Amino acid sequence: MLTIAIFPNVDKPQAPEVLKRIMDFYRDKDVKLIMPIDESRFFGFEEYGVPNIEQIEADIALSIGGDGTLLGVCRRYGARSVPVCGINIGTLGFMADIELGELETKLQKILEGDYQIEHRLLLAGFVKSSGQERFLGHAINDVVVTKGGVARMLHLGLSINETHLMDYKADGVIVSSPTGSTAYSLSAGGPIMNPNIRALLITPICAHTFNMRPLVVGEDDVVHIQIAAIHQDIIVTFDGQESFRLLPGDEVTVMKSNVQAGIVKFEDKDYYQILRTKLWKDA
Repeated sequence: MLTIAIFPNVDKPQAPEVLKRIMDFYRDKDVKLIMPIDESRFFGFEEYGVPNIEQIEADIALSIGGDGTLLGVCRRYGARSVPVCGINIGTLGFMADIELGELETKLQKILEGDYQIEHRLLLAGFVKSSGQERFLGHAINDVVVTKGGVARMLHLGLSINETHLMDYKADGVIVSSPTGSTAYSLSAGGPIMNPNIRALLITPICAHTFNMRPLVVGEDDVVHIQIAAIHQDIIVTFDGQESFRLLPGDEVTVMKSNVQAGIVKFEDKDYYQILRTKLWKDA
């Protein structure tokens, strides 16, 4: 029996309809469906709700929403290696591979195991404060150091491995995976990278110098971001969904995690076709 975990976004108006279509499709199939307890109550499917869903063995997870929903599901599973398939009811949807018009067709492919799993690099973020380093979390798209409010331009230091590259002023800095190159980094002027490229991308946010430009480094390089002690309102965010406040003098370290995210893809979808459809459909 196939066990499928379903994670619907409660803020998406189309989520109830999509959820019902999934339930109807798998109702007479040899499939066990489970949902987080809160979402199951919200949508009226209490019989599928389970507590601590991340601790239950699942063959695949379905996210119903946009890329943000999918990112959250990937982080919830962490090191448990459950592949995640996104059903797109968001805006762009670079990572969510199922559109509404093909839902039942793709649900059948999942039932038959007719899909691939792309293993995507995960970022691991740490902070060193007062000489003590602690792990903050994982990100599949990006780790961002930025102003927490209306603070003035930040004074940051950038080091790669043991080499200090430069000190500069900016509104912040983005360390992204290749998967995240089409997210915040793209808006800040970073390049688009095929998600299978083995690298990390460092993109400044409104740097107050011509010397600081987007920088592609090796996936095994370790990025250190030093925070000047004069600042008081700074945060570090993970995929734009989790944030932690930083203290003056802290150092944020970002590196490749020792675990990966599994994203479900189908043969009829090509990365460059997705780029054309999502970014340049009117070209």
